[in-house]
Amino acid sequence: MAGLTTHVLDLVRGGPAPGVRIELFEFGGDGARRLVAAMATNADGRTDAPLIAGTDARAGIFELVFHAGDYFRAQGAKLADPPFLDVVPIRFAVADPGAHYHVPLLVSPWSYSTYRGS
Repeated sequence: MAGLTTHVLDLVRGGPAPGVRIELFEFGGDGARRLVAAMATNADGRTDAPLIAGTDARAGIFELVFHAGDYFRAQGAKLADPPFLDVVPIRFAVADPGAHYHVPLLVSPWSYSTYRGS
């Protein structure tokens, strides 16, 4: 399945992160950033639908923006003001629009990691 999916894992709780607001942007040839999709994670820490799917898949430069600070505040986490991590952007390239790209976020209030999953 061609397209883009994501999920978010809360490293403090050791499980899925429900309710994380996510935005997907695409960068045009002129460098302008355009909003492609916006949604929130479900109870399983995943989006209910792919961010990009099927014939909408295309090569290019993209950025996922995860609103981790809002999520951790809603969980009652003790955060600095301002929090160390608030909005987590992950910029990546899609070289093969016929492939599936899965870009997850593993996050705590103090660190994050990502990888290209399957």
